[in-house]
Amino acid sequence: MAAVFDIKNIAEEDSIAKEIGNLWVHYKSQRAVWENSTKEVREYLVATDTTHTSNSALPWKNKTTLPKLTQIRDTLHANYMAALFPHDDWFVWKGDNEDSETLEKRRVITEYMKNKIRQGRFKQTVSKMLLDYIDMGNVCGSATYVNETTTDNEGNTVTVYAGCKANRVSMHDIVFDVTAPDFYSAPKVTRSILTIGELSKMREQGENIDWIDDAFLNALELRKSMAGVSRSRFKAHGLMVDGFSSAYDYFKSGKVEVLEFEGDLYDQNEGNLHKNARIIVIDRLWVAWQGTFDSWLGRSNKEHAGWRERPDNLMAMSPLENLVGMQYRIDHLENLKADAFDLIAHPIVYQKGFVEDWDYAPNERIYGEVDSDVQFLRPDTTVLNADMQIDRLMSHMEMMAGAPREAAGFRTPGEKTKYEVQSLENAASRIFQHKIAYFEEMMLEPLLNQMLEQSRRNLDTVDLIRMGTEQEDSVEFMSITAEDLKASGRLYPVGSRHFARQTQLAQNLMAVTNSAAYQDPAVNNHISGLEVARQMMELSDLGGAGDSLFAPNIRIAEQLDSQRLAQAAEREAQNEAAIDPQLAMLEGGEAAPTDPLVEMGIQSEGTPAQ
Repeated sequence: MAAVFDIKNIAEEDSIAKEIGNLWVHYKSQRAVWENSTKEVREYLVATDTTHTSNSALPWKNKTTLPKLTQIRDTLHANYMAALFPHDDWFVWKGDNEDSETLEKRRVITEYMKNKIRQGRFKQTVSKMLLDYIDMGNVCGSATYVNETTTDNEGNTVTVYAGCKANRVSMHDIVFDVTAPDFYSAPKVTRSILTIGELSKMREQGENIDWIDDAFLNALELRKSMAGVSRSRFKAHGLMVDGFSSAYDYFKSGKVEVLEFEGDLYDQNEGNLHKNARIIVIDRLWVAWQGTFDSWLGRSNKEHAGWRERPDNLMAMSPLENLVGMQYRIDHLENLKADAFDLIAHPIVYQKGFVEDWDYAPNERIYGEVDSDVQFLRPDTTVLNADMQIDRLMSHMEMMAGAPREAAGFRTPGEKTKYEVQSLENAASRIFQHKIAYFEEMMLEPLLNQMLEQSRRNLDTVDLIRMGTEQEDSVEFMSITAEDLKASGRLYPVGSRHFARQTQLAQNLMAVTNSAAYQDPAVNNHISGLEVARQMMELSDLGGAGDSLFAPNIRIAEQLDSQRLAQAAEREAQNEAAIDPQLAMLEGGEAAPTDPLVEMGIQSEGTPAQ
């Protein structure tokens, strides 16, 4: 009998690697209910008919789905993006001491981060993270320092992008202890599936990954040793790789699984406690790298936020999760109504006695016996009132998700005063403002500071960045080093807070300037017109255009220039009118007098001409 091939003949299974592999399986099983819920939400988001959803069990002939969940998702996403990034100055730097709060230090740090945010496609990454925030109720991101290069046709290495970068971490690729008090203290395992080619590319590009060389060489050697081994002779000791039917299929697929553990881990075999550990495990068999968090912040580079938090559970709830039942009801009513319409247009026919064959068509004649009868069985037309219930359900879904219809441009019915409209709009958007401010505080703020920390620690060359506005006459470039970025303080995103405050101030300003009290000279004399104009430019969110639109007393200066130009044009017209008749007389052969008084025989002083 042939010997059974044992994977331990190739690679000895490490105790820590085995423990981390078990943690992945354990943490993933903890959130099985949550994964099933998010799967159902996703099915409704991308469904084109009810056959792809849980509504497929209904016995209706029509299979239409009204994508209300998708519309709510798109509305929330569009408004969240508009609130987070209302303008280019959506974040500020606040130093913790005098040296870190100087004007030059603030300018260098903010302009450096603006460049990296624009070049590193930060907003596109945040857009995907917001979709996770809405669809799954949980979002995870990380910050890294990358050096992306390419080779041109002449063999020269060209830097595509070098600097800090934000990355979206799929919630399906990271697991953690959901019973931990917070995400920072929770042990977490991140899973990546790479090919041998991708590992080789990462190695050649010289990315800032300290374990890549050992991972590539050992993974390649392991798979070479597997050549020629048949499935029947292969046995894996407890190795179960997600997404593969067996360990044999996994090793033959050319894929490499990388598990990254972060947190505190106790090794039962050796009796050691690894605090603040970062461990890279390859193939769930061996440890490629082991150390502590490589960060001046003293924690992992990953951040997490949840839409609707649960007590004693880190897996938050999506705004769409408890609306699935209402979506189910909407599709149920829509298809019930459609089937009723079909039964009215093409009713069930009841025949009694002998009736000759006939066709359902206009002016058709039906022949039958004396006691025969033909009747059309139509449903009760009250079923057509389902539209009212559908509209009611849709309106409730928008309000419950924190996206009232006013966010999509619809006004609620009824007459309202301008102050009442303002009050209702502020109250209606309160959930929206709270949720986006929470995302800004729990995700964007730590992510920005993680990116700045990565730049301070890894920037080893001089980086040339663009400073100033988009106007060509004010653009300048500055060379930035890691020393320029060293300061004590934090970056704070203020986009959503500015967005809500800006809307409120704009409404208040318009209400005051249009009021009767403002028209009273006794009140108006004490209000600065210059400051009102400045506030109008700022609250109008004109961006760079506000610098050219606003200037103290600019209207008076422009009017003065216009008057000067008009006077100069008038003098020019008078001169042309006086010269033209003289030219006409000269062309006729006679001299033309230069003064109309001389032509009448009177001198300029009023005496008779000689």
